[in-house]
Amino acid sequence: MTVSLAARDARIRTFLDRAGWGAARRTRLAGDASFRHYDRLEAADGGRAVLMDAPPPKEDVRPFVRIALHLERLGYSAPRLLAIDQEAGLLLLEDLGDDTYTRLLAAGVGEDALYALAIDLLADLHSQSEAIPLGLPPYDDERLLAEACLLTDWYMPAVLGRDTDPAARADWAARWRAAFPVARRMPDTLVLRDFHVDNLMRLPRPGLRACGLLDFQDAVAGPLTYDLMSLLEDARRDLDPALVARMTDRYLGRHPGLDRGAFAASWAVLAAQRHAKVIGIFTRLCRRDGKPLYLVHIPRVWRLLEAAVAHPALADIRDWLDRHLPPAARGVPTP
Repeated sequence: MTVSLAARDARIRTFLDRAGWGAARRTRLAGDASFRHYDRLEAADGGRAVLMDAPPPKEDVRPFVRIALHLERLGYSAPRLLAIDQEAGLLLLEDLGDDTYTRLLAAGVGEDALYALAIDLLADLHSQSEAIPLGLPPYDDERLLAEACLLTDWYMPAVLGRDTDPAARADWAARWRAAFPVARRMPDTLVLRDFHVDNLMRLPRPGLRACGLLDFQDAVAGPLTYDLMSLLEDARRDLDPALVARMTDRYLGRHPGLDRGAFAASWAVLAAQRHAKVIGIFTRLCRRDGKPLYLVHIPRVWRLLEAAVAHPALADIRDWLDRHLPPAARGVPTP
């Protein structure tokens, strides 16, 4: 059922009144690639909080609530939940400030210290025996495949001007199904799924709590390589290969029992899957949702995808791309 803007605003005002924040000044913080919006609340006494407006049925705040509480129990810095209206899709969150990794890096803060903190957090999380909460959905082959097919279903029609041939799509799916077992040669852990600089913060807290965590509502149980790859093969910024190597070695140094060959192969498969997904998502955001600003990143993501499929474990995926999306066709869709 569609809710009018006036009715939604009234529900938000009621929620804030009940939470004791009805008189606070509201300033729009951000939206993202979803239908969520965030407002900063500033009270007369200087207190601050963040309102997450995640209107159902397109959004569901319950996974965010669950993972936020789980991360807090494990000792990490997810935003504390100050008030909850799950039915309405409204959360009042602790305000972790403005020091996202993205802003700090743009201001010239050293990369090594920031990335090392994030890597150390992942290494610690992946050593936790209770990292995966009970009932967390698995990052199973069907979910991975549906995401990889965003490239065939959204990007290819946009750049080729025609629907993807069903036989070619079926072949794409079959090759991915053959590759996914390679990714699963690494242990499963809690995968936050969007672990990158836009969703990380530096906080004035000791130890690993200095790394603030945002945007984890899509968390799943999957191979430990995924979040590392998401951080170090960033769709939105270029990283020096030497930095990637240092941070990968830092992580492996804390998990010396991992087989490095299997680790690299798992990383490559998940990297190729994620980059194919992201190319499709960025195209869909433009064509379906009227958000063309993400298109600027597609050339970078193609470079990352091409590097990933150079791994021998992905020879069949590379062959498919060369036949159905040769380099000359790997352009940026028109808005």
